[in-house]
Amino acid sequence: MELRVLKYFLAVAKEGSITRAANSLHLTQPTLTRQLQDLEKELKQKLLIRGKYKVTLTPEGMILRKRAEEIVEMVEKTEAEFLSISDTISGDIYIGGGESDSMKYIAEIIKEIQIDFPQIKFHIYSGNAEDVIEKLDKGLLDFGILIHPVDISKYDNITLPEKDLWGVVMRKDSPLAKKKYIELDDLENIPLLNSRQAIRKTSDKNEFIEWFQNRFDKLNTVATFNLVYNAAVMVKAGIGYAITLNKLVDISKESELCFRPLKPKLESRLDIVWKKYQVFSPAAKLFLNKLQEKFK
Repeated sequence: MELRVLKYFLAVAKEGSITRAANSLHLTQPTLTRQLQDLEKELKQKLLIRGKYKVTLTPEGMILRKRAEEIVEMVEKTEAEFLSISDTISGDIYIGGGESDSMKYIAEIIKEIQIDFPQIKFHIYSGNAEDVIEKLDKGLLDFGILIHPVDISKYDNITLPEKDLWGVVMRKDSPLAKKKYIELDDLENIPLLNSRQAIRKTSDKNEFIEWFQNRFDKLNTVATFNLVYNAAVMVKAGIGYAITLNKLVDISKESELCFRPLKPKLESRLDIVWKKYQVFSPAAKLFLNKLQEKFK
């Protein structure tokens, strides 16, 4: 497979039309059609369903689209890293992480670097631990910021100085809003929204699950979420109570929502991780050095 042809395929997938894709690529339609047919022959799979007005992807085509996007992104990242190798440190740094107030520590380092090295660009990807780990393992991210519970045994890591506090986000007119803390008994018989990462048993020890004292499976979980913004929307709509981390949802005076911490207190630590034996670009190495100076 040639990278050029993969880009052609992605253009067709994006446009949903060979004609529009050919125009955007400055190719003739017969040329593009022939390239796609050769790709299908090479892979021995039908990738496109050619309708009267629209081209759609077969299941095999959807697999190739995902892989092609990753390949093109990796090639572009590699090219950028080599272009950045010079006396002046420049280039791109890719960081992924979940939603957390502790991102402020990363923001401080980014600000310091940009003052001294304005040619370095940062690319921030937001996602849950599963998403971040997948991209990290494929080399699409240089660093990942992971909120526990999560298994980080296969990575090098630095633990960030603060822990995130767990609690319950609810409407201000909810009966539980009158309480200062939320205890386990309070969570029985009410509809709950839970973080998919927190409830997954990805390691031998899951402090979140342990907090519920073997009663978690008996609770009424009506929905799960990976990032809290949509969960907050559902809470506003009266669907249930979201168990989540503090400082992620607007609980200002104007907001309909409030946050109450769990009792006994439940906190999660955060680690910034990277692949062991990783070969960093000069820009990413500079970022790592700043992390180590600040937190080790």
